[in-house]
Amino acid sequence: MEAQLIEVSGIVQGVGFRPFIYRMAKENNIKGWVINDSKGVSIHAEGTKENIKNFIKNIYNKLPQQALIKDLKYKDIKAKEYNDFNILASQNGGSQDTLIPPDLAMCADCLKDILDEKNSRYEYPFTNCTNCGPRFTIIKEVPYDRIKTTMKDFPMCKECEQEFTNPSQRRFHAQPNACPKCGPSLNLYDRNQNILEGGLQKARELLAQGKILAVKGLGGYHLVCDGLNNDAVKSLRNGKKRDFKPFAVMAKNQEILKKYCKISSPEEQALTAANAPIVILERTSEKLPTSLTMGLNTLGAMLPYTPLHLLLFKDNLELLVMTSGNVSSNPLIYKDDSAFKSLVELADYFLVHDREIYNRCDDSVVKVINNNIQIFRRARGYVPLPVEIPKSEALLACGGELKNTFCLTKGNKAFLSQHLGDLENFANFNEYIETIEKMQNYFNINPSLIVIDSHPNFVARNWAYEQNIPVVEVQHHHAHLASCLADNNLDEKVLGVVCDGTGYGTDGHIWGMEFLLGDFTSFERLAHLEYIPLPSGDLASKEPLRIVASYLYKYLGEKEFLENKVLLKKYSLAELKIIQKQIDSKINTPLSSSCGRLFDAVSAFIGVCTRVSYEGQAAMELEAIVAKDYRGKGYNFEILKEEKLIISTKIMWQEIIKDLSEEVSREIIAAKFHKTIAMMILEVVKSLEDKLPSKKVALSGGVMQNKLLSEILINLLKENEYEPIVHKNVPANDGGISLGQALIGGNINVCSSTIKSN
Repeated sequence: MEAQLIEVSGIVQGVGFRPFIYRMAKENNIKGWVINDSKGVSIHAEGTKENIKNFIKNIYNKLPQQALIKDLKYKDIKAKEYNDFNILASQNGGSQDTLIPPDLAMCADCLKDILDEKNSRYEYPFTNCTNCGPRFTIIKEVPYDRIKTTMKDFPMCKECEQEFTNPSQRRFHAQPNACPKCGPSLNLYDRNQNILEGGLQKARELLAQGKILAVKGLGGYHLVCDGLNNDAVKSLRNGKKRDFKPFAVMAKNQEILKKYCKISSPEEQALTAANAPIVILERTSEKLPTSLTMGLNTLGAMLPYTPLHLLLFKDNLELLVMTSGNVSSNPLIYKDDSAFKSLVELADYFLVHDREIYNRCDDSVVKVINNNIQIFRRARGYVPLPVEIPKSEALLACGGELKNTFCLTKGNKAFLSQHLGDLENFANFNEYIETIEKMQNYFNINPSLIVIDSHPNFVARNWAYEQNIPVVEVQHHHAHLASCLADNNLDEKVLGVVCDGTGYGTDGHIWGMEFLLGDFTSFERLAHLEYIPLPSGDLASKEPLRIVASYLYKYLGEKEFLENKVLLKKYSLAELKIIQKQIDSKINTPLSSSCGRLFDAVSAFIGVCTRVSYEGQAAMELEAIVAKDYRGKGYNFEILKEEKLIISTKIMWQEIIKDLSEEVSREIIAAKFHKTIAMMILEVVKSLEDKLPSKKVALSGGVMQNKLLSEILINLLKENEYEPIVHKNVPANDGGISLGQALIGGNINVCSSTIKSN
């Protein structure tokens, strides 16, 4: 008889791993025990040498679908001659190395239970098992056991207890296990918090009547209405003060969704995956209400990922708007008292369960670009899974101001938070601080360093300097480059092309179309888009014709600028002269090399979007109108060889003006512009080739989430024998820069002058 102690770390709690180990032990005649601890799972295995060898081999080869082994260590120990194999109660103590699983979409077996009239869980909205259900959103502490989750308030009935303790059942040690007798319950309320009879059936009737419901889900509240009822969608849009930003929908099933959208194989895989994100699809039907997508040719869609969602579709509803339960720009609401207080003017009724949500978590958003899934918003289903990185000290990277995530590192793991929104909002910032504390406790991380964006006015900056920990400031676009490298497990110097809306540059100007040669320690700016002044600063991003005015004044001169018919439709001659004076006197006209602002300007100039109400609107609407059958060339441009290479768009603007005068369609102009941006990037890369250590080109920044641009650019780079490097596990937008900040901060020498502390 031999014995070994086997220690397994990774995603091994909350995914049926201990029951799996129990079954493998029985199959291989192994005696001993398995236990959850703060490091993951420990196994005492006794048997013959051959049996133990096969046991370990089966752990790898027959792993549960949602489990993930990051490390498995074993050593010989003294046999204690156990007579059986048992699952022991979890232990506390020691360092916390276990990974917390994300919430998982409803599995096929639970779906069968819900639809089976003879099953005790028939139409029970909180049915789950070891393969699906709530995880991250209910966990208060580790190790992951029921008593340390919000399910502790629901003692299991006799039947559920038998399932929970029977190794042959798939609910064996499923911590959120519940049934109608003992689990969470659901109630329908009116605005005065009176309970209404009828529950789910009544809720479906109300939705069919065009009412708006606030529905408590996994990670927070959704505001829900019939997605095919134009009046209901408009009412919801007015209530949320969301004039143009598109709504996401949930479809009853894939067949329904295919009536309205084109779905490729990778998109179908994303829709049906266990993380069940919102997938941005190409809209093909004109039968959808125009108020859903507001000028876009895409639709963000997902499938029911909880039993509650599925049961909302029981009758004739096909599409439901499922938008975050909040007032515009405020945090997702996940507490019941806040929902009744803040959503009372938005929702006609409230469908509420009594299981506490401990961690708020928005729906994740992805898009398939060049047949690869690109994450736009990383939250439910992904968080808090780590990204593997080179070994790092424990640190906190604060992320950006917009689309914020933060990042905590420990060893070779980087833990990014869920999407937290824009930190300019005070309520979002409070959630940000609270979430940092929770994540530090989950993973037992005490940062010895804080990394922040170098922008002098970001709100996280003052907080960071109040923590009495050394602080490192990292340039925004360097963080984008490092994020892309880390996302691809590359630790080498690479050319990064970073295109976005705004980032504070080392020269005090606004950067946004940058060619950086760098790695995790440093970078060199080799080229960029030519600077232009932004009249009235941030206001220019909301009124992009101001940016047009700046470009035309710079490239065409005073006379043509003041006589331009497009500008005169928006501004009086007197107003144009004020803008001119503003630029000449350099009053509130920061210099910008932003690619995002260039997209905004072209969109506004050809009449697509002249007033921006949400980030990226002008560029998204420009992409939406592109003539798909256009096969011609883009516009011309110049690359000026100064101290750095400078991209001048003067010729491009002249040619766009000529196209407009010849009544070339906006669709053709939009197509030509997208090709122009891709060609600009390619030609700059080719011009820099002598300075590059390899043919690798890392692509990052929010502009790279433009599907059309990215696919043109990636193909151009490959045709010219370059190797484009794109994001895989974190967003290319600002939701991914905390990862890059963490890698840079962890690689800077502690004696560096870039480190500051109070």
